[in-house]
Amino acid sequence: MKDTLQILFGLFGGLAIFIYGMNLMSESLQKAAGEKMKKVLALLTKNRLLGVLAGALTTAVLQSSSATTVMAIGFVSAGLMSLPQAISIIFGANIGTTMTAQIIAFKISDYIYLFVFLGFIITFITKSEKWKNIGQTIFAFGLLFLGIETMGSVMKPLASSPIFLNLIGKVADVPVLGVLVGTLMTLVVQSSSATIAVLQNFATQAGPDGVTSIMGLAGAIPILLGDNIGTTITALLACIGQSKDAKRTAAAHCIFNISGSLMFIWFVKPYAALIQQLSPKGPEVEVISRQIANAHTGFNLTMTIVWTILLGVMVKIVMKLLPDGTNKVTDPAEPLYLDTNLINQPAAALQLVAKEVFHCSSVVEEMLEKAAQAAKTEEKSILLDIQKKAEIVSQLTEKITDYLADLFSAGVLTEEQATQTARMMYVLGDIERIGSLCKDVSDSISDKIEMKYAFTPEAMKELEQSLLLMKEMYSDTLQIMENGEKDGIENILKQKEKVMDLDIDMRKAHMGRVAAGKCSGGLTAPFSKILHCIDRIGNACVNIAETVATQLNFKYFLIDEEKQ
Repeated sequence: MKDTLQILFGLFGGLAIFIYGMNLMSESLQKAAGEKMKKVLALLTKNRLLGVLAGALTTAVLQSSSATTVMAIGFVSAGLMSLPQAISIIFGANIGTTMTAQIIAFKISDYIYLFVFLGFIITFITKSEKWKNIGQTIFAFGLLFLGIETMGSVMKPLASSPIFLNLIGKVADVPVLGVLVGTLMTLVVQSSSATIAVLQNFATQAGPDGVTSIMGLAGAIPILLGDNIGTTITALLACIGQSKDAKRTAAAHCIFNISGSLMFIWFVKPYAALIQQLSPKGPEVEVISRQIANAHTGFNLTMTIVWTILLGVMVKIVMKLLPDGTNKVTDPAEPLYLDTNLINQPAAALQLVAKEVFHCSSVVEEMLEKAAQAAKTEEKSILLDIQKKAEIVSQLTEKITDYLADLFSAGVLTEEQATQTARMMYVLGDIERIGSLCKDVSDSISDKIEMKYAFTPEAMKELEQSLLLMKEMYSDTLQIMENGEKDGIENILKQKEKVMDLDIDMRKAHMGRVAAGKCSGGLTAPFSKILHCIDRIGNACVNIAETVATQLNFKYFLIDEEKQ
């Protein structure tokens, strides 16, 4: 009983070290890649032909096909890529995930502690954030193999256990049972890379003769197929509550792996013989880890070639499984782009945040246009629409801020990303402020109607012109945000001077009307309140323009897109 517990604790402890090392390496690689990671992600939105390569590269950096799959689902849900593009990325991700198994197959047990020590030293002594990330990557790489070594050492007694050998024999003789075991393992661990690492360690245990594997390649391949099926659960979980295309992308991932497993299970022994011929020769226990890695690569490479050729067929299948049906009515106060599943992929998450900020700013632009209309027509329906939009802006801003707070607390942002993100939050605050000021203008016009304030037609015309100028100024500000052109700031400042001149002229004209008896002196305060709101809107526009022109470039967040 004591020996069994030691084996279990060692196995799970080694698995924990492996998964932690893999996650730490993924996070550190992303940070070390920095802007280069964004270039890799830029391939995601190019076209379907580059999708496979992009999926493989992204998975190699993230060290997780599940992370790449979740990212593709998030992007297609946000409308940043088409369904065929997302599916091709899934195909590439399945190739990229084989990299981990290939790395594990290298025998570097003599150098594990060198990697751990070297990574720790670099992280500990360097001041540079980039070198710290490189050091953490090396440290995590060492941890990854330390976990594998721990699992391998505690599994050695199992090789002499008759009960265990009998169980392994049953799994090896019944391929379907092996597929079920692999599927269940990955469903529990939520990482095909981790379960394949366990499989490689099991397989390297020698049988009674000390030369052959207790499992053999033919016994390992069905479990390998099950691991590929089990990894689809992450995609299915990620698509819950997402768009129809996101669910179709997850379905494509399932079809890819299930169809491959159903096809390969009939040819386990011939496939095992082929892999043995193509892999390095030597005692089975010495080479089987590499053979499993090659079998994993061969499976995913074959299925990627097949399904890339049949991409159109895959799209038709998932469209048939999940037809369009009735369009769901969406809440306008809900974000269009944000996806909490991408919190741990900052380059992708910040792309979505920038898109959401532009979405929020477009609602504010509509509010300014409506405010000018309300000053002219005084229609209650327009005023009510402004009130509703103000609430939408408030809720969107709150959700964007919460999302950014989650990004900060996750600790995945580089120093540069964190600085740029903080500046974006500052700009978002000004956008919300403009929306709030539009509501104040709307409230003042509503008060005028309810209290029956008798502003003269001239006064209302001046207010309309002033609000139209604000709308133009804000639209120009958004152009600076989108294009990042610093020259536009001069135009904004000139518009602000024009607003100030108009404000002074309007106040003088109002006092002239009061002196002439055309307007009541009691209306000066409510009229001035509207003018004050307009002045503050102008100030907020200048703040945004100056921040974007001097400190914040939205192109830093946006990944170049080229829809097919």
